[in-house]
Amino acid sequence: MKRVFFIFIGMLFLFAVTAQNRQTADHAYVRPLSDVLTDIEKQFGIQIKYDQKLMEGKVLKYADWRIKPWSVEETLNAVLAPFDYKFVMDNGKYKVKEFEYYRTTEEEGGEFLNYLETLCSNKAEWEKRKSEIRRCLPEALRLSVIPDRPASKVILTKKRKYNGYTVENFAIETLPGIYVAGSIYKPLKTKGKCPVMLNPNGHFADGRYRESQQIRCAMQARMGIISASWDIFAWGESLLQFDGELHHLSAANTIQTLNTLRILDYLLSQKEADSTRVGITGGSGGGSMTMMIAAIDDRITLSIPVVMLSSHFSGGCPCESGMPAHLCGNRTNNAELAAMFAPRPQLIITDGKDWSSTVPELEYPFVKRTYGFYNAENNVENDHFQEEGHDYGLSKRKAMYRFVSEHFNLDVSRILDKNGEFDESKVTVEKESDLYVFGENGEKLPSDAIRGKEALLRVLKEVSIMD
Repeated sequence: MKRVFFIFIGMLFLFAVTAQNRQTADHAYVRPLSDVLTDIEKQFGIQIKYDQKLMEGKVLKYADWRIKPWSVEETLNAVLAPFDYKFVMDNGKYKVKEFEYYRTTEEEGGEFLNYLETLCSNKAEWEKRKSEIRRCLPEALRLSVIPDRPASKVILTKKRKYNGYTVENFAIETLPGIYVAGSIYKPLKTKGKCPVMLNPNGHFADGRYRESQQIRCAMQARMGIISASWDIFAWGESLLQFDGELHHLSAANTIQTLNTLRILDYLLSQKEADSTRVGITGGSGGGSMTMMIAAIDDRITLSIPVVMLSSHFSGGCPCESGMPAHLCGNRTNNAELAAMFAPRPQLIITDGKDWSSTVPELEYPFVKRTYGFYNAENNVENDHFQEEGHDYGLSKRKAMYRFVSEHFNLDVSRILDKNGEFDESKVTVEKESDLYVFGENGEKLPSDAIRGKEALLRVLKEVSIMD
């Protein structure tokens, strides 16, 4: 029986070798991609992970000629490139993925920054490049001409009073029939003008309703700041108008940028707002928005991007990288966008468990070099939390409070505990429905609000955001 088994296995092996050897240039040496990967696993003694769907119908020409017996990495690059696939390391295994235009490797990020450094060696050269990128960014976002804001009034809900601050919800019609909802936090008592702080959201669960976002904005208000938080497109109350799938349209990149600019207009219209002290801070996708707005809008005087700055990742969601902004200047990246804020105060907050883990050694020196063109190295800092992950948690918020209070010249003694630490215990975290503008079931949504993809695309075409 054993003899029969081994004869059978031998025949299979001989058949496989014979089939392989029967391939000629007449057949373009064609083989199924999955078979090639299996052979690579055996030859190099490795494991390769992939979704079977990526292999369906995929046949590789000149397959065996692509195998480089001296290098598994060169082999995988040669084998996967015809399908626009790539590989990454995943717990010691090679993982096949589709090409990601928004993500490269740390090594490529370093090469990118080295290249960018060759373009500018002094302030004059940098100012020329910065000007080129800055002219391009609004055009890439299709906002080189800002559409007129509809004449409707800002919708405001009843004001709630808490310990040292107030909250009221707002909605702004940013494009015809398209509304963005949020909340504005203000100091309960003010003396003179108040700084302004934008808090764009990322893709964290519960959006602007989550506890950490409420605490952050309330604490800013208790510090004496006018603060605002709002929904990203097709999230939160925006879902009353648009299905969540529309968040993945490239146009979301433009809409969210426009929403941020409209909200900044609104905050600066407050009679107590100080237009000389205007900050922006957000985490993850909110960090992407932080860097973009800081790069294109001179009204921003302080920037704090959180867990997002990277030379090798520009945001995996179309709402961050759907428009070709990172193609400006014959390719740019978030590190260079952050550097465009020089010489104004900037705190870069990073952690050890996401793509911002390389910042202390890679991106931060690049940004600081740019600040050096202005002799302003002391205006940029990096607070890195090596043991923390992708969030805007307590330690990161405390770093933000410190930086903001120092550069906005705020007296924060009343919000410190007996040990001199920022004390968040007096903040009231509201339930989600308290933060709604349009009612528990959306019953207060204006009658002119549009709904659905077709209506959205029609409006975007009318204002030249979509073709």
